[in-house]
Amino acid sequence: MDQSLKHFLHDPRLLLDAAGEGIYGFDRDGNAVFINPAAERMTGWQASELLGQQIHRFHHHSHADGSDYPACECPIYRTVVDGQPRTISNEVFWRKDGSQFPVEYTSTPIYKDQQLIGAVAIFRDVSQQRSTEQALRDALSRVNELSEQLQAENRYLLEEINAQWQDSDLVGQSAIFQQMMQQIELVAKTDSTVLILGENGTGKELIARQLHNRSQRRNAPLVKVNCAAFSASLIESELFGHEKGAFTGAQQRRKGRFELAHKGTLFLDEVAELPLEAQSKLLRVLQEQEFERVGGQQTLKVDIRLIAATNRDLWAMVEQGSFRMDLYYRLNVFPLRVPALRERIEDLELLVAQLLSKLSQKLAKQFTGISARSLNRLKSYHWPGNVRELQNILERAAILTQGPIVHIDDMQLSEAAREEGTEIRTLDSEQKRYIEYVLSMCGGRINGEGGAAQRLGLAPSTLRSKMQKLGVNRE
Repeated sequence: MDQSLKHFLHDPRLLLDAAGEGIYGFDRDGNAVFINPAAERMTGWQASELLGQQIHRFHHHSHADGSDYPACECPIYRTVVDGQPRTISNEVFWRKDGSQFPVEYTSTPIYKDQQLIGAVAIFRDVSQQRSTEQALRDALSRVNELSEQLQAENRYLLEEINAQWQDSDLVGQSAIFQQMMQQIELVAKTDSTVLILGENGTGKELIARQLHNRSQRRNAPLVKVNCAAFSASLIESELFGHEKGAFTGAQQRRKGRFELAHKGTLFLDEVAELPLEAQSKLLRVLQEQEFERVGGQQTLKVDIRLIAATNRDLWAMVEQGSFRMDLYYRLNVFPLRVPALRERIEDLELLVAQLLSKLSQKLAKQFTGISARSLNRLKSYHWPGNVRELQNILERAAILTQGPIVHIDDMQLSEAAREEGTEIRTLDSEQKRYIEYVLSMCGGRINGEGGAAQRLGLAPSTLRSKMQKLGVNRE
């Protein structure tokens, strides 16, 4: 027989000392009579500190939450009393340094000549096992979440999509959209005049804001003027300001948009609606960077970057004589075309995700996605009103939706198509629609911060006068 094996047989303590699990031996009074090295390593308590002591009060005195653990309830000591073996897997032992670790242990009675003389407890640290089990539970929970999303026809996760676009309201991955974004990146760094071309609802104002925010003028103001919102007699005052008494109602001097945009960017939306007289004055300002207020004689110099936008064919207007050729060339330094939604329908999912995220905040609901059938309906639609129409359709559907998944039926798209139409509208009808749109965005409020009058750049009394003239009755 091998000599080492003889040593083990004659001294079983060698086997206990070599074990990887912690081992304690107890007498009938529950005092420790044996402690192996593994137990010392796991608990930090040395055998010399625990032998002859009741170990429970050293590292088994409290539950995991710190609450008291009476010795009379300890499974190890109950085995010493009743001789019944026990297996425990949901407790912790406390180390000498005050930290704890989860354990699994067995307490087994020891008999001699059929008399109970003590017990032995074998324990092991299961921290790694518990960590692995928790990781598996987390993974299973994630799988269940994804499964629920698929069952609900949630086509994408809004949080992940929006995280990629959190710094911009412009979203899209299509080639035509990315080409436009590259052009924005290039021209934004210059002071060149940009003419944004695109249909109604394509997001021309968002493009203007991107150009400003990426320019060297981003710390100065971006001032917007909607040229279609003012009559021929008022547009000059809005652009260039007026002196007190310059006309009836001018009770004090007022700065125009050009002055407000000094060192920044001036955005002329719907520039095709400028009357010819205002076009001439605008041309002079662009050429000489100076102007006079209405009713004033002082020449004011300004430093601005101009961005203009229109949904109309300016060259056709030049040929018809309704738009100045020299102004056209001054504006058309860098034309930037915004694609219609139907030209980049592959971007629709990103747009829907972004809009639903905003609607969740606006309507105090939690939308997580749109049904696959609804998304297919949106992709098949012709979108005469572009992104603005998409926004309106989604908002109506979101208001009607009770759960987290938005649904859109054919009836809603049919109603939208009738509203958008494709017929040519008069200037008055366009102004009426625009005022109604702004009012809806402001909740019908005209006065005050964020009211329709402020957004349109009009005095509240002027806006009410226009509403009465155009037949806009909603406030």
